[in-house]
Amino acid sequence: MTLEITVRGYAEKHYPAEIAEVQLSAAIEGHEKERVLHDAVAIQKPLTKQLAELVEKGAATKWSSDQVRVYSRHPWGPNGERLDLTHYANLSVSAEFTDFERLSGFIDYWAGKDGVEIGGVAWDVTARNRRTYESDVRRAAVDEAVAKAQSYADSLRKGRVHAVQLADPGMLHHDHVRPEFAMAKSALMDSGASSQLQITPEDIVIFVEVDAKFLAD
Repeated sequence: MTLEITVRGYAEKHYPAEIAEVQLSAAIEGHEKERVLHDAVAIQKPLTKQLAELVEKGAATKWSSDQVRVYSRHPWGPNGERLDLTHYANLSVSAEFTDFERLSGFIDYWAGKDGVEIGGVAWDVTARNRRTYESDVRRAAVDEAVAKAQSYADSLRKGRVHAVQLADPGMLHHDHVRPEFAMAKSALMDSGASSQLQITPEDIVIFVEVDAKFLAD
């Protein structure tokens, strides 16, 4: 009697971070609207100039500054009273780095400047390498599914399993779930005496799940 076996294979691999996208903004507030915007632009100009230089040197691959937010409101005081009208200007800047030492120095410098907010750093591998890595992990997930199915077959004294269906998680039941995921975190470290910021990313974790159906005689 032919045995039908349905399993889910899983695999994950760790890869060093290859790129880092940092988010910053020139954020100014005050009671004169024109002055607020002027001061924000005064921060943005040298910031983007430095990024352009880092791109030329190969430390960064690209940068952009394409979001502008200017608004006004009456903030609330500590006793619930409405305070004088305050104006706000926020000019966003983002950049992608491949030189993490230069990135550390860049953040260390601008984090100490008034009116600059660091929104965070997102880590990843390059798009080209991601395709290769995901392919490798996917093959490992399939191998794991085959091994699991064969283990079930062996426990029932069946022969070699043969795959008849292979799908992304849930697709065998028409409930698709995206199979590839990547995770990364970073640690911001104070080096002590030098006070130089050090950024140490954790590895990028890519993991894949696959559903598979096998037959064993």
